Amino acid sequence: MHIEVKASPQPPHTRRRTPGEKLVEALLELAQGQGTITRHAEKSWASITFAGTRHRVDLKFEGVDAVEAGECFIAFLPEHEFTIPGQIVADASVVEVDHRLYPPLMLVSCELLLLEEG
Repeated sequence: MHIEVKASPQPPHTRRRTPGEKLVEALLELAQGQGTITRHAEKSWASITFAGTRHRVDLKFEGVDAVEAGECFIAFLPEHEFTIPGQIVADASVVEVDHRLYPPLMLVSCELLLLEEG
C-alpha cells in the first residue's frame, strides 16, 4: 500500500522590511521619484534614555526636473513628518549639496536619526 502525502501550498516567505529600508522608501517618495539613492549607511545609536539608528543617505538628481525635485527635497526634509512604524525620526538634515548646472545634476547628502518608539 502506498500513501502519498502532499504538503499544502504555503505562501512564499515575505521578508519584513527593516526601518532603514522603510526610511529609504520614504526619502525616495519625498524626492518625488526623481532621486536615486547612491549610498545608504546605517549605524546603531544610543543615549541614556533612547536607542535607535543614525543614517547617512546620498541621493543623485539628474536632469532639470530632477534637480527641481531635489531643491524641494532640500527645503522640505527638515520638517517632513515621516511615518515609519515603531520609529520616530528625531532629526533630519541636509549636510552637503553639490549642484552643477550643465549637465543638470544635484548630489545631496542627508543625515537622519531614527529612535525606537517604546
